Amino acid sequence: MRSRFADQWPTLLVAALAGTFGVALLHVTGLLAAAIAADEVTGQSDTVALLLGIVATVFIVIAVYVSAIVTANTVATVVAGRTRLIALLRLIGSTARAQRAHIAREGLGIGLVGAVIGVVAGTGLAFVLEEVAVATDLMPATEYGYLNPAVVLPAIAVVVTTWLASWVGSRRVLQVRPIQAIGNSAEQDREDLGRRRVRNVSAGVLFVLGVGLLVAGVVWGLTEPYGVLVGMAGGILSFTGIVLGAHVVMPPVLRLVGRMLGGSPAARLAAENAVRHPERSSRMTIGLVIGVTLVTTFAVTMESYRALLLEAQRAQPEVYAGIDEMLNVTIAIFTVLIGFSAVIAAIGMVNTLSLSVMQRTRELGLLRALGFDRRQLRRMIMAESAALTLAATVTGIVLGFGYGWAGAQALLGGAQGVPAIVLPGIPWAMFGGLLLAAGVLTLVASIAPSRRAMRVAPVVALAVE
Repeated sequence: MRSRFADQWPTLLVAALAGTFGVALLHVTGLLAAAIAADEVTGQSDTVALLLGIVATVFIVIAVYVSAIVTANTVATVVAGRTRLIALLRLIGSTARAQRAHIAREGLGIGLVGAVIGVVAGTGLAFVLEEVAVATDLMPATEYGYLNPAVVLPAIAVVVTTWLASWVGSRRVLQVRPIQAIGNSAEQDREDLGRRRVRNVSAGVLFVLGVGLLVAGVVWGLTEPYGVLVGMAGGILSFTGIVLGAHVVMPPVLRLVGRMLGGSPAARLAAENAVRHPERSSRMTIGLVIGVTLVTTFAVTMESYRALLLEAQRAQPEVYAGIDEMLNVTIAIFTVLIGFSAVIAAIGMVNTLSLSVMQRTRELGLLRALGFDRRQLRRMIMAESAALTLAATVTGIVLGFGYGWAGAQALLGGAQGVPAIVLPGIPWAMFGGLLLAAGVLTLVASIAPSRRAMRVAPVVALAVE
């Protein structure tokens, strides 16, 4: 039991980070609300308080959504690595449902531990952020009680989503046959995934329905800021469609990126690996796509929000005088918090890449037997990591720009009292930062897997695991 639980530590890490994010966001929102209420300018505006509450709600929902997707992908990768063990248990009498229930119970326990860690760490993080903001005069000292019973809500959300994500991610168990205990098991190829018509049709329906709700949110946002809630639902539905259809969406992007890696054997093999196993590649990339999409969406929305307020300040300086400071504080704090979701997604990719390399021991050993030296294996792992990271980053930036503009339009389309089209703000510095972060992530994600790959002896390729 201990060995079976040991490979779930990546899931625990994701659950703890998600709990930390939700609890910290709840405390920080309370701190900002207190600071805004005490401010002479923003304290008189019901609109600012309303927008803050809406944005906080959106971020909490997004945090839960991101952690659920990353957890489901991590669990699916763990289950893929347990295929032969599960098949062996099936061979001696266990049922697929019993094995799936066991993994779901693991998820429930991990969710409970992660939630407790999240409550403690999130409260500590919010306290540190407040002390730093007060010490640097970014915000005044406020009366806020950290013994807030509302922190139970994100903790419960972490437990429930981790359990559900474990249940959803373990659906692969139902496909494991007892005969696989004495043979090799492989990931499904693109042709097999293409025949999963129910999943593909569901992905298309969710995407179309989500886009429809996004449009409805934009239209409603021309009169009321509540349109952003409808847009958020549309964004979640449409992105869920992309997640379900990732095995169709990501291979063309990976193939395009693979051509940029060069023509060396290691680079060509890395590019082919990413395309040949679309299910595995989509699990590794979709979490990072979520993170980049989220950061880009937030940055575009905030840039649009800032531009709109500055324009209003120029038109009515007496009304909006002094709003710059509180606006900068709000954006800075939410930027730090939204970075947590990106960190969760990045860790998800590192986890799945590491687990994938662990599960490809025989493949790596066979490459050694065919003549690949350790340096070539390291280059292959790094090139594969680069292809996955770059493809996820580019896809996330494109999606995030669209979602960001839709969110800004739905939230701010009627902020001036009359319906208006909000021009999207373009955060060029953030785009450059994302590309730089993608390069760093490529190195970080490839270090541990490449070291593990270099320790594989050629004789392993001939052994039966």
